[in-house]
Amino acid sequence: MFNHFTKLCVRTSLIVAVMATAAWAQETALPKKDIAGASDSPALKRYEGSLILSHLHQKFTDFTFPLSPLVDTGEKTEQSYMEIFKPKLKQTVEGELTRLIYLTPEGRSTLEVTRNYQDEIAAKGGKVLYSCKGEECGGSADLSARVPTGGNEDTSLMMYFIDESKLQAKFDDALGCSALPYKIDDQRFFAASFPQGGADAYATVHTYRIAKSFTDDCARFTDRTIALVNVVEPEKREQKMVTVNAREMATALDTSGRVALYGIFFDTDRIDIKPESDAALAEIANMMKSNQDLNVLVVGHTDDVGNFDYNVDLSKRRAASVTRTLADRYGIAIGRLRSFGAGMSAPAASNATEENRSKNRRVELVKMR
Repeated sequence: MFNHFTKLCVRTSLIVAVMATAAWAQETALPKKDIAGASDSPALKRYEGSLILSHLHQKFTDFTFPLSPLVDTGEKTEQSYMEIFKPKLKQTVEGELTRLIYLTPEGRSTLEVTRNYQDEIAAKGGKVLYSCKGEECGGSADLSARVPTGGNEDTSLMMYFIDESKLQAKFDDALGCSALPYKIDDQRFFAASFPQGGADAYATVHTYRIAKSFTDDCARFTDRTIALVNVVEPEKREQKMVTVNAREMATALDTSGRVALYGIFFDTDRIDIKPESDAALAEIANMMKSNQDLNVLVVGHTDDVGNFDYNVDLSKRRAASVTRTLADRYGIAIGRLRSFGAGMSAPAASNATEENRSKNRRVELVKMR
């Protein structure tokens, strides 16, 4: 009986060991197909033979990309004490974002993959806005999005786009080996725009080769080229804010001295008022005409995306655009209107999410004597 029990235990242990080995082998093997549920951006094809290792899709969000090399900001990360590098020139766009990480076919260089993406964008009538390679890109040229345990290094271009703490990956799985390897080399990057549906779409392509490391965790990926592709397609934001009518505006100004308006819209980095703002502007004009003794300060507000001084100036010019429109189109005496730009200094909500940032991008009316 003892022998039978012993044999049963040994047999069970062998089965468990075989299953564990099979699971480990499957986890550490090179992928053979796209991850489940992933698909390319309809705006930009993949490099032929590539496999999707990671897929992120957001219906409407903002996306910032560099237009110049990363430079030392003089700041350090809180935990790893790395020197933070950011671009002096950058552009923020809004729309439908698709982020994809591709494993390209064996033997393909970063230059070959990059040139193919550039040719595809040129065929669409697009243009490259900025490009760089290797150390020209600024920051660390051989670090991935993986934060080194020792710290005291420069942040990398990959870290500008990917936050390791938010990437659900193991260091030795396919995503971890492609986005969080110890070292990369031969990196190339470009940002481009191309026409789509009467507006501009944007793409960034960052290619790099997985360098040999001192561990065997990702040896199967050594010398393979990875492509990190971000595509932002023009997408009209759903307008869910309710327009405040003239009576409600007047009541709010009487009771609290101010009223926030979410029905006045601008394109990113522009001061021209969009046509869908007409309803809100008409209500402001109706309120002013019904209250001839009322004078208001028009205050522009932004979220925290971008440079502080730039946002203050942008909010000031947008507020001035509203006052000019009220005077020129609706006949409100310009002497009853003043404009002011608060930038990001008076948020209505935390800037942690896109939903909250949309609440901070607003125009307010403040009652004046």
